[in-house]
Amino acid sequence: MTDQGTASIPPPAITQADVFRRWWPLGLSWLIMTLELVVITAFVARTAAPEIQLAAWGVAFAISTLIQAPATALLPASTALSTNVASFVRLRGYAGWMLGGLTAVHLVIAATPMFSVVTGGLMGVPRDVMEATQPALLFMTPWAIGTGYRRFLQGALIRFGEVRIVIAGSLLRLVIGTIILAIGISTAVLPGAQLAAIAIIVGVLTELQYTRMRFARALVSHGLMPDEAKDRLTFARFVHFMYPLVVMTVLTMVVQSLVTIVLGRMPEPLIALAIWPVLFGLLAFLQSAGLSYTEVVISMIGQPDGALVLQRFTWTLTAVVTAVIVMMTITPLADLWFTTVAGLSDPLARTASVALLAAAAVPGLRVLQGWYQGVIMHRENNRGILESVLVFLAVASIVFIAGIVTKLAPGLYVGVFGLTLGMLAQAAWLRHHAMPILRDARPPHTLEGMAR
Repeated sequence: MTDQGTASIPPPAITQADVFRRWWPLGLSWLIMTLELVVITAFVARTAAPEIQLAAWGVAFAISTLIQAPATALLPASTALSTNVASFVRLRGYAGWMLGGLTAVHLVIAATPMFSVVTGGLMGVPRDVMEATQPALLFMTPWAIGTGYRRFLQGALIRFGEVRIVIAGSLLRLVIGTIILAIGISTAVLPGAQLAAIAIIVGVLTELQYTRMRFARALVSHGLMPDEAKDRLTFARFVHFMYPLVVMTVLTMVVQSLVTIVLGRMPEPLIALAIWPVLFGLLAFLQSAGLSYTEVVISMIGQPDGALVLQRFTWTLTAVVTAVIVMMTITPLADLWFTTVAGLSDPLARTASVALLAAAAVPGLRVLQGWYQGVIMHRENNRGILESVLVFLAVASIVFIAGIVTKLAPGLYVGVFGLTLGMLAQAAWLRHHAMPILRDARPPHTLEGMAR
């Protein structure tokens, strides 16, 4: 029998302040990373032939992001599965094979006749945009390795609370990329799309090296991962955890790429393709608060009162990010952003402002998705997440097809509406799967508030 004087004391319940302290460095990191997209498009818009170069950069980035989509799952996988040294080493090996394969796929598409099949045949990209896209896409070849291995290391750091390293790496990447863009603009040695590709690749590879260095120091200084014999990562467990996330991420990126396809097959494709990377960059920037939230939920929901406190924080954060985008759309801020910051002409800026209003629900939906995904991932039962992306794909595709067939609205508005409606359906499906888990995790008297 344990003596009362030596009995273990249960850990204290977490508070919303604890959640905020865990979330804000990750949210700031994503804010910096998404700000990079805004900075890049602002520079590209100020190069020669800006509409063609913006469209080419948007196509190159969409293809590169789709190819590296499976690597995105390495962040939550590392956060959830890097529980000890042996599991971390095995996960690193699996990640290496994945990233090597994705890089090979990128090269096949960028450097072979597959490029014309994908961009001209599948995406319907105009010929002049295709010619500007291919060199940029070749420069983007290391994208999967740079972003994937960085996410893998960051996931382990997040699990053990070393989140400020993530912020510093993101800031370094932004600074390096901005310097390259500024030099490129002043010298005019490269077209805008190629300059953007070089800037983002050099930035992400620099961030990767910095993260590796800081991770090694943290591991030595703090002993972040115990070397326990139990809970070792097996290949079967890795596949069971990863495959829904990989398919989920790929399908999500497919929908985002479908927006580019829709724009290429609607009237005035060059205008829509030129606006889309600018609008997408701003939407990504406004979603940064929710993009980091899944990892916060995974790392904290198992603590005392974790589910209840995280639920309250979720709704507060959702309200704040929604208020921000609404304020932009009902004031001159949106027009000011698209003309002064992004460098769009007045007609393009007006079109972009209307599209932003149609996407007002997107940042809040991203926060809700992060909450429900974190709840589901904590149980390592990710099938519901995969199903939710299939729902997202189905709903968005219906809107896209209807827009292409009827041509009742400009392609940009069809793309934004399909994206928003798909995210709404996905959030509802995730909630359906997360609620039974939350009911098990929380006392009965809190269920009424949780359901709201």
